[in-house]
Amino acid sequence: QVQVVESGGGLVHPGGSLRLSCAGSGFTFSLYDMSWYRQAPGKERELVAAITSFGGSTDYADSVKGRFTMSRDNTKNTVYLQMNSLKPEDTAVYYCNARRRISGIHYWGQGTQVTVSS
Repeated sequence: QVQVVESGGGLVHPGGSLRLSCAGSGFTFSLYDMSWYRQAPGKERELVAAITSFGGSTDYADSVKGRFTMSRDNTKNTVYLQMNSLKPEDTAVYYCNARRRISGIHYWGQGTQVTVSS
């Protein structure tokens, strides 16, 4: 069955770093564009970063440009989100999304909590 599983969240001090991972299975991972979203309490889910199926292009929300880097390893069916210079406003549940552009089919992970606090 299809699975999208995030990991790597946790508690970090402001200015610190975390690396999130998202592993996909049960679908042809390399054909899917991948994205990271986040949702803070009381706020709507927002797009943080995205990468095309073969990793040729990435895009970032203005709020994380220069601090976050998204990458993928299709040999491991995994995408990563390296988060540096973290701020309290980065606190949220981070979700991974896999989307097949040609069909619109997409899958969500269960989310991983990131808390930035002193």
